[in-house]
Amino acid sequence: MGIYFNPGNKGFQEILQSDYVDKTGLIALVNKTVGTMEKLTCISRPRRFGKSYAAKMLCAYYDSSCDSHTLFDDKEIARTPGYLKHLNQYHVISIDAASFVSMVKKQHKAMGDVPLLIEKRIHDELVSIYPELGTESYLADGLLRCVDKTGRQFVFIIDEWDAPIREAKEDKDAQTAYLNLLREWFKNNNFTPQVVAAAYMTGILPLKKDGSQSAISDFIEYPILDPDGFAEYTGFTEGEVRQLCEKYGMNFEDAGKWYDGYDFPGVGSIYNPYSVMMAMRKKRFDSYWRKTSAAESLMTYINMDFEGLQETVSRLISGEEIEVDTESFENDFETFGSRDDVLTLLIHLGYLTWHMEEGHSGGDGTAHIPNEEVRTEFRKILKGRNVNRKWIELLSRSRKLLENTIAGDTDAVVEAIEEIRGTQYAPTFYNDEQALRYVIKFAYIAAIDQYLKVEELPSGKEIADVVYLPKPKSLLPALVVELKWNKSSEGAIQQIKEKNYSAVLKDYGGEVVMVGISYDAKRKEHSCVIERV
Repeated sequence: MGIYFNPGNKGFQEILQSDYVDKTGLIALVNKTVGTMEKLTCISRPRRFGKSYAAKMLCAYYDSSCDSHTLFDDKEIARTPGYLKHLNQYHVISIDAASFVSMVKKQHKAMGDVPLLIEKRIHDELVSIYPELGTESYLADGLLRCVDKTGRQFVFIIDEWDAPIREAKEDKDAQTAYLNLLREWFKNNNFTPQVVAAAYMTGILPLKKDGSQSAISDFIEYPILDPDGFAEYTGFTEGEVRQLCEKYGMNFEDAGKWYDGYDFPGVGSIYNPYSVMMAMRKKRFDSYWRKTSAAESLMTYINMDFEGLQETVSRLISGEEIEVDTESFENDFETFGSRDDVLTLLIHLGYLTWHMEEGHSGGDGTAHIPNEEVRTEFRKILKGRNVNRKWIELLSRSRKLLENTIAGDTDAVVEAIEEIRGTQYAPTFYNDEQALRYVIKFAYIAAIDQYLKVEELPSGKEIADVVYLPKPKSLLPALVVELKWNKSSEGAIQQIKEKNYSAVLKDYGGEVVMVGISYDAKRKEHSCVIERV
């Protein structure tokens, strides 16, 4: 067994030694493609969503140099057609492209050397097992002769396929050299049909575009935007998380608040698997994603001020769902032509979750922040030192509004809301209570640092519009905000009292500030009444 050529099943054995959620059903989807025109599969997912686990699992299943019956006989895949037909029946080429990026950096070489290093390492292992192939200095010819000699085709498994593209973002020649290697393997009529039984590539981004088309067009892609049949293998399903919570004695509802939010048709909720398992093992719900490289460059992207991008991010943080067109994205980290391109990248990175609009085709859909874990990363922006002037002004204004609200200064509150209403942050159409709600949520954006914002919180008799619950150790009062359109703000306060909205806060035990805010469309002005309980 080698590292790249027939690596065996040790990697998957190690995975099975810890708590393993059975995702072997993914193998059945790949089995259906073996030896067909659909045999080239590219999966793109955010970091920490189990891509490397899947790669090790597939190596263990297909590799002919080992016997993996005991690893899979009690798993889901064993109950599917074709299980034994494909088990340990192929040569495997296994590549972690990110490791080759690290190698060339360590050796102080250029990114353009990555494909040469990949070919050399695979070729060296090939001829160490089959010395008679050593006269061939060209890897593709060696693999062809290996198939002729052994009667076995190859399954290619490439993890982090896009790492060389990401790292060589300003070196087009290096990108082209790497893509040419992939084309040689997977888009070559003299090689691909004879050698490749199937290929499974994973990465953060979909395949790099060459003009309007994929640079390796024969691959069938399953991106996070549309994972299709692979959706349930994108992360943990609700049922799987519920079982883990029962096993570890953790609260399932809290798990949902922290790690849910990625929803797909026909599958429902999908949870971040890495963070779920960390929470189970540490017995604490927290943002474990922030400790990975996934969180490193968020500020870089949102500081790009394409078409009011920062204002859009502010609306996302305040809880809005934003329309995004994903079609123009070039599937890289450096080609941005619009606000939508940056937002699409944030979807691929897992910072946003995306839903295609019903009845629409192409890239039309909406995006929002999926859960508390990711929201924590966005909150860090509000505390960061690298925020630009616009952010600083926005946060300063919002913090002052919060202070004035708690102090009961209604005139200052109205003035601040009027200022927000007059900016580009506000909804284009200010014509109903929902539009007013957006403005209020945005105006109080600084509150998310010390409060948990809950919209339409069920109360004693009805539903409160927006409630801000103080986080543990906060000395601030709770806020209950009721909104009215073309009605009096006094009426909003009266509704809070009559509907017993404060009853839902009975276990809170501290002060409650009741805030009634209304907008008179005829007079085009806001009014506010504030009372304490």
